[in-house]
Amino acid sequence: MSLPTSHSVHYDYMEKLSSLMEQLRGGLIVSCQAEVGEPLYGSSHMAVIAAAAAIGGAVGIRANYPADIAAIRQAVTIPIIGIYKLDIPGYAVRVTPTLESAIEVALAGADIIAIDCTSRPHPDGLHRDEHIRLIHEQTNLPVMADISNYEEGLAAQAAGADLLATTLSGYTWDSPTQEAPDFELLHRLASSLSLPVIAEGRIATPAQAAEAIRLGAFAVVVGSAITRPALITARFVRGMAHG
Repeated sequence: MSLPTSHSVHYDYMEKLSSLMEQLRGGLIVSCQAEVGEPLYGSSHMAVIAAAAAIGGAVGIRANYPADIAAIRQAVTIPIIGIYKLDIPGYAVRVTPTLESAIEVALAGADIIAIDCTSRPHPDGLHRDEHIRLIHEQTNLPVMADISNYEEGLAAQAAGADLLATTLSGYTWDSPTQEAPDFELLHRLASSLSLPVIAEGRIATPAQAAEAIRLGAFAVVVGSAITRPALITARFVRGMAHG
């Protein structure tokens, strides 16, 4: 399974990337995701939430599962960062872990494909640069590297990623576990790498989003604080209990 390509268009994604970056620069990307068992799980729900985010001023959407991406593509015109979370026995990576999953994300209508670009083993057995190269060739779309630490950011840039995101900081064994956003990693990446760095992970307030931009983030992704009512409600309940 692959998208139709020819040698002459393998790098057309660079033209798309320039346009996409202008749309995303300095803005809010809303992550519209729900897990199996949550009340809002389902493509129709995610499409409605994405439409509401666009009305509110979001410059982009991050979405999981090909079906959700396809439904959201029908609901909004702003850029979609697509992922496909898969649980593969024997592997810790979940975010678009294979070339086939990246192609499915592209076919669903995503504008950018986000992948796990940590140092953990991937099911394909491909090196970072080969994995990214094949995604470029097979989809003609930019690749966003989800990383968990500074060294992975450097490696992703060297491997040909088009932009980075701090998404996985705090979720791997070699990144710090913390409740707050990893602003230290964000600032270090943004101040030393040439790629756009997207702030993502545990950003819960407008003040934190603004701080991310101040520290050099190209754009900011917010998910649970906007799109997961059960978690938002629970946070209020905890705050009131301790207030």
